Amino acid sequence: MLTFYYARNTCALATHIALEDAGARYDARKIDFAAAQQRSPEYLAINPKGRVPALVTPRGVLTETPALLIYIAQTHPQAALAPFDDAFAFARCQAFASYLASTVHVAHAHLPRGTRWADEPASIEDMKRKTPANMRDCFRLIERDLFIGPWAMGETYSVIDPYLYTVTSWLGAHGIEVAEFPVIADHFRRMGERDGVKRVLAAESA
Repeated sequence: MLTFYYARNTCALATHIALEDAGARYDARKIDFAAAQQRSPEYLAINPKGRVPALVTPRGVLTETPALLIYIAQTHPQAALAPFDDAFAFARCQAFASYLASTVHVAHAHLPRGTRWADEPASIEDMKRKTPANMRDCFRLIERDLFIGPWAMGETYSVIDPYLYTVTSWLGAHGIEVAEFPVIADHFRRMGERDGVKRVLAAESA
């Protein structure tokens, strides 16, 4: 049994969906950011980073979305959520996940979390103004160069799909319509129709 820690409206959504896709046995526990539960001694004992997601496994705690997605895929091979039999395809899968984590997520975080990078109010406001342009640049690249189709990595659904779905859901916060990116918009719509996604969204909204 796995124990999964998440918060609403965070990147943890990707891992939550992947757990459903894999048919994993897990206990989901919500962390209330509004109540600062992520900084409580109890949670910091689980994840000293004070962030989500965190996944408690029989061998210890794992953090960081790309690592959790690959762990879920590797430990649930029957779900075929990553191309482990093809070294090049698997590397591309990891490259996509790394881009979402290190570039897109960071670009997005400059809007709600500017204090991570600056203290001066003017600097923080300048970062906020820049985020829509940065996010557009990221999604233009994804649509043009990374997305293969019909799923993110090609014909087969993978753990990259819930990750892409998650970061796509953040576009509205930047005043960007998903429809600006037709290929991504179609992917976002199809993801929203999946039963696993519906179950997770319902659970996180409860």
